[in-house]
Amino acid sequence: MTSPTILITGATGFTGRRTVELLLENKHTVRALVRADDRRAAQLRELGAEVVVGDLLDLNTVRAALEGIERAYFVYPIAPGLIEATALFALAAKEAGVASVVNMSQISARRVAKSHAALSHYTAERVFDWSGLDVTHLRPTYFAQWLIYPHWRKHIVKHGEIRLPFGSGRHAPIAAEDQARLITAILENPQPHKGKTYPLHGPVQMNQQAIADEVGKVLGQEIKYVAITLDDYRQELEKDGLPSFLIQHLLEVAKDYQNGVFEGEDSIIAQVTGQPPMTVQAFVTLYKGLFTS
Repeated sequence: MTSPTILITGATGFTGRRTVELLLENKHTVRALVRADDRRAAQLRELGAEVVVGDLLDLNTVRAALEGIERAYFVYPIAPGLIEATALFALAAKEAGVASVVNMSQISARRVAKSHAALSHYTAERVFDWSGLDVTHLRPTYFAQWLIYPHWRKHIVKHGEIRLPFGSGRHAPIAAEDQARLITAILENPQPHKGKTYPLHGPVQMNQQAIADEVGKVLGQEIKYVAITLDDYRQELEKDGLPSFLIQHLLEVAKDYQNGVFEGEDSIIAQVTGQPPMTVQAFVTLYKGLFTS
């Protein structure tokens, strides 16, 4: 029997690319939707994926990408347009007869969210629910990948500091690689997960100084957590040229973080995949080369 054709959106991103790799390793037929036919797209083709170029805000592009697809992973960046993209994707998926969708949301998605992005994710979840598609929503806490994003990594590399307005709040960083393992498992066997919403966490919940200590153990140096103000954070983000939509989200995330919204430890990834998510030490070890300059 031929395995189902699976569409992965955001296929050059952290979760998307690793999901493509895992599905291909498991001998599935994969179609990867990308925004640009660049080097990263070429690498996906070399792995064996069918690559299509398109915009999630273009209904006809999305409909064409979903032709013949049975299962799909939907992800959208922290940027304006999520609700429209979700509605278009749901419409196209219904027309194409897609059986199941895994939707990447976020842990702060809720009706009372002050972040425009988080409220959009909550609304997008409801759009998918109303569509009648079989959908599984994933709500990850702060990705472990934030440690390697340029704005935050430069402070670790240059100053030995993690600078955030997170107070004494805690979370268990979750790596995109571990999320991809769960996404893959759900796409391979969606029935037990349809209609479910899963919060995603790493294995151990820590405050920011504890995270800094784990980073320092791998790098062989002292890393300090510097609790900055929201105004300082805003100024630093603006100085680095981050988009205003993303800055608004990150500032509200900081408030939510202090209020415990991002707390929790893994309760689903180890159960479904048989392997616990990686620790902060394991994650930093994996990406240690990025902290050398």
